[in-house]
Amino acid sequence: MALFEQQAQDAHTPAHAPHLPQTLALDEPLTSREQEVLRLLVDGASNQEIATQLVISLATVKKHVSNVLGKLGVESRIQAVARTREWSHLA
Repeated sequence: MALFEQQAQDAHTPAHAPHLPQTLALDEPLTSREQEVLRLLVDGASNQEIATQLVISLATVKKHVSNVLGKLGVESRIQAVARTREWSHLA
Protein backbone atom coordinates (compact mmCIF):
# COMPACT_ATOMS: atom_id res chain seq x y z
CA MET A 1 0.00 0.00 0.00
CA ALA A 2 2.81 2.43 0.85
CA LEU A 3 4.41 1.78 -2.53
CA PHE A 4 1.11 2.52 -4.28
CA GLU A 5 0.73 5.81 -2.36
CA GLN A 6 4.31 6.83 -3.24
CA GLN A 7 3.73 6.02 -6.91
CA ALA A 8 0.50 8.03 -6.88
CA GLN A 9 2.32 10.96 -5.28
CA ASP A 10 5.14 10.73 -7.84
CA ALA A 11 2.60 10.76 -10.67
CA HIS A 12 1.18 14.06 -9.39
CA THR A 13 4.51 15.75 -8.66
CA PRO A 14 6.36 17.24 -11.64
CA ALA A 15 9.97 16.04 -11.77
CA HIS A 16 11.30 19.60 -11.86
CA ALA A 17 9.13 20.96 -9.04
CA PRO A 18 11.21 22.20 -6.13
CA HIS A 19 11.20 20.14 -2.97
CA LEU A 20 9.14 21.85 -0.30
CA PRO A 21 10.81 21.78 3.10
CA GLN A 22 8.75 19.84 5.61
CA THR A 23 9.78 22.06 8.50
CA LEU A 24 8.67 25.47 7.38
CA ALA A 25 8.05 27.91 10.20
CA LEU A 26 4.36 28.35 9.45
CA ASP A 27 1.76 29.07 12.11
CA GLU A 28 -0.43 26.49 10.41
CA PRO A 29 1.24 23.85 8.21
CA LEU A 30 0.09 23.18 4.67
CA THR A 31 -2.07 20.11 4.20
CA SER A 32 -0.87 17.48 1.76
CA ARG A 33 -3.42 18.73 -0.80
CA GLU A 34 -2.26 22.33 -0.31
CA GLN A 35 1.31 21.15 -0.88
CA GLU A 36 0.22 19.51 -4.14
CA VAL A 37 -1.51 22.72 -5.21
CA LEU A 38 1.58 24.77 -4.31
CA ARG A 39 3.84 22.45 -6.30
CA LEU A 40 1.59 22.91 -9.32
CA LEU A 41 1.58 26.68 -8.81
CA VAL A 42 5.38 26.64 -8.75
CA ASP A 43 5.24 24.65 -11.98
CA GLY A 44 3.16 27.46 -13.54
CA ALA A 45 -0.17 25.64 -13.70
CA SER A 46 -3.38 27.65 -13.97
CA ASN A 47 -6.31 27.01 -11.65
CA GLN A 48 -8.04 25.06 -14.41
CA GLU A 49 -4.94 22.94 -15.03
CA ILE A 50 -4.67 22.23 -11.29
CA ALA A 51 -8.34 21.25 -11.17
CA THR A 52 -7.92 18.90 -14.11
CA GLN A 53 -4.73 17.29 -12.81
CA LEU A 54 -6.03 16.80 -9.26
CA VAL A 55 -9.56 15.91 -10.42
CA ILE A 56 -11.21 18.55 -8.23
CA SER A 57 -13.52 21.45 -8.99
CA LEU A 58 -12.28 24.90 -9.94
CA ALA A 59 -13.95 26.30 -6.80
CA THR A 60 -11.98 23.82 -4.67
CA VAL A 61 -8.73 24.84 -6.35
CA LYS A 62 -9.49 28.49 -5.65
CA LYS A 63 -10.12 27.68 -1.99
CA HIS A 64 -6.85 25.73 -1.74
CA VAL A 65 -4.92 28.56 -3.42
CA SER A 66 -6.48 31.06 -1.02
CA ASN A 67 -5.53 28.85 1.95
CA VAL A 68 -1.96 28.50 0.68
CA LEU A 69 -1.58 32.25 0.23
CA GLY A 70 -2.88 32.89 3.73
CA LYS A 71 -0.65 30.28 5.35
CA LEU A 72 2.42 31.56 3.51
CA GLY A 73 1.55 35.15 4.44
CA VAL A 74 1.56 36.37 0.84
CA GLU A 75 -0.98 38.15 -1.33
CA SER A 76 -0.40 36.65 -4.77
CA ARG A 77 0.51 33.47 -6.59
CA ILE A 78 3.75 35.10 -7.72
CA GLN A 79 4.71 35.87 -4.12
CA ALA A 80 3.84 32.29 -3.11
CA VAL A 81 6.08 30.89 -5.85
CA ALA A 82 8.90 33.26 -4.90
CA ARG A 83 8.64 32.34 -1.20
CA THR A 84 8.62 28.63 -2.06
CA ARG A 85 11.70 28.99 -4.21
CA GLU A 86 13.48 30.89 -1.43
CA TRP A 87 12.67 28.11 1.04
CA SER A 88 13.67 25.36 -1.38
CA HIS A 89 17.15 26.92 -1.59
CA LEU A 90 17.38 26.83 2.21
CA ALA A 91 16.40 23.17 2.47
